[in-house]
Amino acid sequence: MKSKLAIVGLMLFTIFIGFGIIIPVLPQLVSDVSADSANWHTGAMLAVYSLMSFILSPVWGRLSESIGRRPVIMIGVLGFSISFLLFGLSGDNLVLMYASRVLGGLFSGAVVSCIVAYVADITTEEDRTKGMAVVGMSIGLGFTFGPGFGGFLSDISHHTPFFAAAGLSFAVFIAALLKLEESLPPERRASRSRAAKPSRWIAFQGPLKALYVLAFFVTFSLAILESTLQLYGMDKYDVTPKQIGLMFFFCGLAGALIQGGVVRRRVKKGQEGAYIALGLVISAAGFFLLLTANSWGLATVYLCIFGIGNSLIKPCVTSLITQKTTVGQGIASGLSSSMDSLGRIVGPLLGAGLLAITGWLPFVVSGALSLAALGLLAQFRSMDKRAASSRA
Repeated sequence: MKSKLAIVGLMLFTIFIGFGIIIPVLPQLVSDVSADSANWHTGAMLAVYSLMSFILSPVWGRLSESIGRRPVIMIGVLGFSISFLLFGLSGDNLVLMYASRVLGGLFSGAVVSCIVAYVADITTEEDRTKGMAVVGMSIGLGFTFGPGFGGFLSDISHHTPFFAAAGLSFAVFIAALLKLEESLPPERRASRSRAAKPSRWIAFQGPLKALYVLAFFVTFSLAILESTLQLYGMDKYDVTPKQIGLMFFFCGLAGALIQGGVVRRRVKKGQEGAYIALGLVISAAGFFLLLTANSWGLATVYLCIFGIGNSLIKPCVTSLITQKTTVGQGIASGLSSSMDSLGRIVGPLLGAGLLAITGWLPFVVSGALSLAALGLLAQFRSMDKRAASSRA
């Protein structure tokens, strides 16, 4: 089991490096091609990736139930590699850039949705949490190292990170081709394909409705930040792709330290709401402080403050959802993933529109959303108490 988890963890790490790698490079590339519309193209390219993943992830998941996990995962990794190669070859052609992002979202949906199912297949109920922890760690590390990876390689050229990501993805494809075994035998595929597939949206009920919307707000505001920070920084203090990559790397590192040192060690059952509230306030402070930064160094510090707040929110929200859901854990996690995807679809588009009005507006709106989410948290806690009283 350990070797299988290592392979799928490496795949996820690669996919999310690929997601993060574009953050410091894309705005600069688009600015070089279309300076007047850079904010709109940046937002649209980030959004179309998430849109394709959101639409097609369930399709890939159902296909894997019929033909097995391994072939779908292999198709996804190879397609993801091709999408990066296409972006690297795009030059100043916006049509090819968009085509690459469409392909990337399409094939990333195959990998992510099926790997989560693969881990569920190969782990027992006792080991399931450990297996999913590998999934979470791989995604987190990819998000942390991706922007730094893209920023450093951009010193060679702005297209180099995409060629490197294509090569890395192809190497993972070869490793999986040689080492990855099927997790869903034919007899289990047949029984699963006949079973009814409940909609992920049945989890959107009761007190958890407020918590799911809160999770959307958090991802939504993060996506606004990712799509606008470099364009804002280029205008205000001449930030480079390498510097943006380092900013997000340090932000991710600060978040990882908080998750490992605070969330894992100190947050006890029943305390999640207090830590979510604290995280929302700290995140809002980070957004507002970014407006006062007049140098790359200060902006990095303030982005890390945001990262600390964000790292307090996400695991606590996930924990509450798993504790309080009245439907299957798979359905609940599927809806949680969908809310993340929706935030990453809408956030970059709104960020582009706000940036077009004035440079500081995306950060004010994101900070205000973080504070507004405190109301959703209060609503959840109130509804949860009423629901608990009615069951007593």
